[in-house]
Order: sequence, then C-alpha cells, then structure tokens
Amino acid sequence: MITATGLELRAGARVLLESATFRVTKGDRIGLVGRNGAGKTTLTKCLAGEGIPAAGSITRSGEVGYLPQDPRTGDLDVLARDRILSARGLDTVIRGMKENEQRIATGKGATREKALKKYERLETEFLTKGGYAAESEAATIAASLGLPERVLGQPLHTLSGGQRRRVELARILFSDADVLLLDEPTNHLDADSIAWLRDFLKSYRGGLIVISHDADLVETVVNKVFYLDANRSTIDIYNMSWKQYLTQREDDEKRRRRERANAEKKAAALNSQADKMRAKATKAVAAKNMARRAEKLLSGLESERQADKVAKLRFPDPAPCGRTPLMAEDLSKSYGSLEIFTGVDLAIDRGSRVVILGLNGAGKTTLLRLLGGIEEPDTGKVVPGHGLKLGYYAQEHETLDADRTVLENMRSAAPDMDLVDIRKTLGSFLFSGDDVDKPAGVLSGGEKTRLALATLVVSSANVLLLDEPTNNLDLASREEILGALHTFTGAVVLVTHDEGAVEALQPERVIMLPDGVEDLWSAEYADLIALA
Repeated sequence: MITATGLELRAGARVLLESATFRVTKGDRIGLVGRNGAGKTTLTKCLAGEGIPAAGSITRSGEVGYLPQDPRTGDLDVLARDRILSARGLDTVIRGMKENEQRIATGKGATREKALKKYERLETEFLTKGGYAAESEAATIAASLGLPERVLGQPLHTLSGGQRRRVELARILFSDADVLLLDEPTNHLDADSIAWLRDFLKSYRGGLIVISHDADLVETVVNKVFYLDANRSTIDIYNMSWKQYLTQREDDEKRRRRERANAEKKAAALNSQADKMRAKATKAVAAKNMARRAEKLLSGLESERQADKVAKLRFPDPAPCGRTPLMAEDLSKSYGSLEIFTGVDLAIDRGSRVVILGLNGAGKTTLLRLLGGIEEPDTGKVVPGHGLKLGYYAQEHETLDADRTVLENMRSAAPDMDLVDIRKTLGSFLFSGDDVDKPAGVLSGGEKTRLALATLVVSSANVLLLDEPTNNLDLASREEILGALHTFTGAVVLVTHDEGAVEALQPERVIMLPDGVEDLWSAEYADLIALA
C-alpha cells in the first residue's frame, strides 16, 4: 500500500535518512521509534504526501489517513460533526439532503420536482457511503474519544485545542483509510479514550504506522518496529512485537560489544606481532600483511549503536518578586453561547505549586491562556503582582513564531543574552550547527517542545504556566523535564494528563474546573489526573 525506495530525508544540511527501502502492507502495525529529531515526523509527512523527500520515491495504493502532531483545519466555523463526516464526504451529502428537503416542503411545481430528483440522487449517494450506519459509527468513535453529542454540534472555533485534536483523530479513524499514519495519537486523550484507541488499532485491518511515547499503546498494538537511528541515518526493521524488539535490540547490542571486544583483542595481537617483525627487513612484507589483517578485522565490524543524545534541562533561577506575583479575580469565558467557566478566583504565591484539573473541555487551557495574557476574559481581570515574570508553555506551541528561525525565537525570548550563550543553551537542547537556522514551523513536535522549553530556560520566569509540557517527548527527554520541574523554586501552574508530571511537581493546591473550586492537594486527586 506504501512502498518507499532509496529514500533520503534531510533537515537543512543534516541527513536524517539515506538509501532506505521498505513497504507498509495490509496488516502491518508498525511502531516508528527513535529519539526526538531523528526524523519520525518528517518521514510520516513524506509518506502521507505532505512532504517531498530529498531523493528516492514513494508510491501509494489506496487511501492514506494522516494525523500530524499539530493538526490544523482550514475552516474553524465547521461543526465538529461535519468535520468528522467529511472523511467520507458525508457532510456535503447530508447538507444537500437537508437543503432539498426544505425545497420539497416549500417549493411548488418544477422547483419541487427538481428538488425531489436531486434528493433521490443524494440519498442514493448517502446510502452508498454507509448511510445512517456510518453516521452512527462516526458518533460512536467520537464518543469513545471523549467527544459527546453536545460537542459535536459546536463549531470548531469554540473547542479547546485538545478537543479539536480529538475531532481530527476521530475523522482519521472514521475515514476507513487503507493506511493510517498517526503521529502521537494519544496526546490530549484521557485514560478511557487511550484504552479504547488501543483496542481499535489492535483490530485495524489495514496498514498502520504509529509514532507514540505511550509504552502501553505501542506494546499492545505493534507487530513490527521501524527504528530510525539518528546517529547512522538508517532505518532498522524488526518484524516482531514491541517486547520482542526490546529483547532483540538488547541482544544485538551485546553481540556487537562481544564481537568488537574479540576483534580488538585479535587486532591488537596482530599489530603487536607486526611491530616485532618490522625490525627485520626479511619480514617487512609479512608485517605489513598482518597490519592489514588487523585493520580488516576492525573495519568489518557492525558499528555500535551510540547512545541517543538527550536535551539537558534546568528551569531558570526565578527573578525576585513579591509574595503574590499573580492573581485573578472573577474570571469568566464563553465562546458564543457556550459558557466555559465563570467566577474563577486564584492567587499564585511565590514558589507555590498548583495543578488545574477538569474534564476535557472544562477550560484548563483557556484559563492558562487568560493568565498568560494570550486571551482576554469576558469578565474579571488578571492582576500581575510585584516583580511578576511569566513563562508560558503552550500545548499547541503558539508562543513560537513559526516563520522565524530557532535562533531568532531564542533571541526574542532573551534579547539581552549574549549570542554565544544563546547558542550554548540551544546546543544543550540539541540544536546545533545549521539546526538553529531552521524555521520553527518545520520542526517536529518534539523539536518544537524542546525549543519552547529552551525559551523558558532563558526567561528567568518566576511563575511558569505549563500546558501539557511532556507531550511529544521521548522517555529520556520526559525524565529531564520531570527532574527540572521537581527542582524549580519558582511558582508553577500545571495542566497535564501525565501522572508522573504531577508526582514530580508535588503540588500544594488544586483548582477544579469549570466551577473554579480550590482545594488543598491530596492523594485522592491523583486518581483524576489521567481521567481529566
């Protein structure tokens, strides 16, 4: 269904992948793995036809459904239900049927006759595309992903970022595509939705490539692994389950180390003997031959897999501030007739640690955007305290300027910082060489996360607003951010589905949305993290 031949991928001057040939066929459930920046997102974009490889060819047979990390829809006035149904073209058919129903009811003579004929044609098309059973299927998928009937009837612009992403995921799953390309599909999903998604993907009959840092999802779903090796610019293919892959990979590394140790021992003996023989002119040729044998022994070895680099993260020492650097009074927010929350009050004291909880769509991201000054409240106000210096991490990376380079984004975040120090900081976040000249818009989700976190590091913020900061990160990078979160001495307001992030934060208080109720943190709230 997808065949890649001699594929080469580049990010600027850096080669991500070269001379790769592989196929994705029916029944393949492939886990695409590799560290952040290895090229996973770039590869899936090219496979989906939304990117162009530097060399090689990609052929597709059948329909491809692609969920990028940061899905964007053109018309945000479309209803969520219609966006999902559009995957099979049902939205326009249903709309046409309703319009002609109205003409049949109100029209007369030739107008009514024309509407009847058009309605019959549309109804035939509707039934051919699955009809009412397809509508029911779309509603079931949406509900399983935490999108109730109430949300389906709303325009996309009234939904949170997490809800819009779930609409896009529902649309892709409903599309009945021959191949699914899913880049971090569990982002913004609660525990129940993730469990449902695992079962759905496990039984999917087409081909599938999934990029996910959800270990349980990969373990449950995957029957084949593609490993992108960022150090060798290669793709290693393992026709096995995830657990078997982990075992095989460890065995391969042990074999490589053992073979290298034996070869180095033999080569050392040959070189030592060659050194002794070189002293005699009659044995000079034999000595040279021994040295060549030693060189050949080492050159024939498989290269050892280098350890993946990990961004080194430490949040800034917070700037001095007053006792309560951030307050909010009587905040409310609505989108059209949809009320998100009302009457929210809060006070963020110096060094305090607060978690915001609530079901999807309760307004968690919206509250952070109000506190960060990204949006204005309908009522109430945000009151900055003495010395407030905010650092805001947005789950959709809105704080980054997509048209500006990595370096330019960092210089905007720290205009007084020396260029050499900025480059050192970027280097610690794995942006080096030509990488700093790439526009932020072409970065993968993991790279955008690293850049957004790098801008926080140089900000000297004393209040951090963090919205799902561990999304899109590999396991090693996630551990780095959890360690940094644990040691940060400033104030933190956190929105997350990641139980490990809350554990690292060790919060003192919790704010429950949409009611805005504030309470002291207790272990009972920990059970709500993955569900909220």
